[in-house]
Amino acid sequence: MTNPIVKIFRSKLNTAVVLLILVLIIGVFGFKIISDFSWLDAVYMTVITVTTVGFGEVQPLDQESKLFTIILILMSVIIVGYALKIITEYIISKNDINELKQKKMQKKIDALSDHVIICGYGRNGKQAANKLATHHRDFVVIEKDEQIVQKHKDTSTLFILGNANEDEVLLRAGINRACCLISALPNDSENVFVVLSARQMNPDIRIISRASQETTYSKLKLAGANNVILPDRIGGDHMASLVVVPDLLEFVDNLSIIGNQSINIEEVAVEQLYDTSKQKTILELDLRKKTGCNVIGYKDENGNYHINPEADQKLVPGSKVIVLGRPEQIQTLNSMYNIEVS
Repeated sequence: MTNPIVKIFRSKLNTAVVLLILVLIIGVFGFKIISDFSWLDAVYMTVITVTTVGFGEVQPLDQESKLFTIILILMSVIIVGYALKIITEYIISKNDINELKQKKMQKKIDALSDHVIICGYGRNGKQAANKLATHHRDFVVIEKDEQIVQKHKDTSTLFILGNANEDEVLLRAGINRACCLISALPNDSENVFVVLSARQMNPDIRIISRASQETTYSKLKLAGANNVILPDRIGGDHMASLVVVPDLLEFVDNLSIIGNQSINIEEVAVEQLYDTSKQKTILELDLRKKTGCNVIGYKDENGNYHINPEADQKLVPGSKVIVLGRPEQIQTLNSMYNIEVS
């Protein structure tokens, strides 16, 4: 939405331009009619009169032409002066407003904690931002292309204009307070550098990086990335899977993990399900009977995943269960255990 101050200045600027054009038209027609100049001479006389450059007349002026010229000079001095004033104020105010907007945005970023930093707002970066927005997660985008930042400046997305390779830019994005960093830059070497810098500045942050070449995978892992994504490889695997097991993949694609009404899979910390001082098993928790949801996965306290865990699997503190169900069953689960939907 356009700032009201900018609207006012634009309105005044439009008025000044209209007045300038009106003076030029009056001058041309005045010299043409009063002094019987040719069109070219009338334009010439109007321009040198309005701009007050001091060149000589095309031909000596009679009394009527001199009177008209005096009036035209007075009009042009007032209108040109007004136009210059408005243009100057508009430029200064625009710079001030942009600076105020940037300070306001930086203030919002400084107030964030446990947020996500996205480096690069290309195809992958934009998709990541859209997904995080759907989950209502706070995030900051670092983008060095000023045109991209200007294009999205009126959205609710928080942008920092700068190079993610620079420590100062990462600090402005709140790297010390962030919980995760996504490096989605198109150049693999830049991603490696960002991962190295981020890991050095925040040893506990989770780092997810994009890679174009498979040879970069090990370098990014060595630099400190927790996860490395190869978009081209994933896309190729997905297309091949649609040939080999199309129905199975279509079923998986239809599973939803976002949204309040269509979610099919939920990840829940065991602390939200029961008092962990009295240890229970999956069978004793009995989520199937209470909510209709099935436990299809278990993540232990060490971060190891167990697919289709046994019923006697003990649920220890710091672990999570992954449940599958219809949207209404997931809603029942969330309502029963007061689980916030992301």
